Amino acid sequence: MSAVDGGRILNPKTAHSQIIGGIAMGIGMALLEETVSDRTGRVVTTSLADYVVAANADVRDIDVLFVGQPDSMTPIGTKGIGELSIVGMAAAIANAVYHATGTRVRSLPISIEKVLGHEDVKRPAFSTGTEQLMR
Repeated sequence: MSAVDGGRILNPKTAHSQIIGGIAMGIGMALLEETVSDRTGRVVTTSLADYVVAANADVRDIDVLFVGQPDSMTPIGTKGIGELSIVGMAAAIANAVYHATGTRVRSLPISIEKVLGHEDVKRPAFSTGTEQLMR
């Protein structure tokens, strides 16, 4: 379930698809996507064969609820929703993992190795930058 204050929704079908896409991107960011570098700093995940992203099969049925009123600050009452739903997904998934396991994972992607405390198993050769997102 995702509740979105999108102001006046001009095209419900497109808006719904936008939110579902953002949720899929957030799931991918939290659980799958990782930029890996070799010991010289060269990126080795350079294609979609190596860099895993969420697909339709990774996302179950998600209900989207548009709430709120038209925005009085815009001429037709709209708000930008774009990829709004990606914003809280990684934090929500990290919190769910914490509540389920008692382990707080503070770097993305969240993996079983990190949950079990064996973070060295999949650690890239140098920081990917995503570690700063969860601190």
